[in-house]
Amino acid sequence: MIERDKTVLAVIDFQDKLLPKIPVADAIIARAAKLIRFARELSIPILWTEQYRNGLGPTNSAIVDELDSVPALEKMAFSCVGDAAIAGALSQMGRSQLLLTGVEAHICVMQTGLQALEKGYQVFVARDAVASRVKSEYKAGLARMQRAGAELVTVEMAMFELLRVAGTPEFKKVLPLLK
Repeated sequence: MIERDKTVLAVIDFQDKLLPKIPVADAIIARAAKLIRFARELSIPILWTEQYRNGLGPTNSAIVDELDSVPALEKMAFSCVGDAAIAGALSQMGRSQLLLTGVEAHICVMQTGLQALEKGYQVFVARDAVASRVKSEYKAGLARMQRAGAELVTVEMAMFELLRVAGTPEFKKVLPLLK
C-alpha cells in the first residue's frame, strides 16, 4: 500500500510543447493538479521535473500554480532516476515509494518507474494522471511498468489510500479534493 511517510510524488514533464499533442491533456492536467494539491496539504514531498526546457518549453501554468515553491529540476535523461542530481535529491528525501504522474507514459514516466524499481523503490503509477501522444504507447508503457512490478492506481485510489481513515483533521482538510 502507498504510505504517507514513505511516498514522494514525482511530477514528470508536464511541458507546454508536449501537451497539445496529447488527446487527454486537459484531463490529466486536472488530475495531476488535484494530486499535487493533495500532496501539499498532507506534506508529502514533491519532485518536479522538466525535460530539456529549452526544447520542450516550460511546465504548464496550471501545474506550476499548484507546485508553488517546489523547485523545477531540469533533466536531459529521460528517467528522473537516470539524472544524477535528481536521483540525489530523491535519495535525500529518504523515502522508499514513488507515486508517478506525468508525460509521456511510455518514455519519461516508464523509464523513471523502471529505474526506480531497479534501485529498490516501490513504484505506483497514477494511470489516470499519465498519458502519451498515442494511446497504444500509453498502454504499452503501463503494461511494461506493471510487468516489472509497478502498481497501477488512480488518483482517487491513491488519495484515499494515503489517508487511510475518514474523519481525521487531514481528511477534513482535503475533503473538497475528494468530492
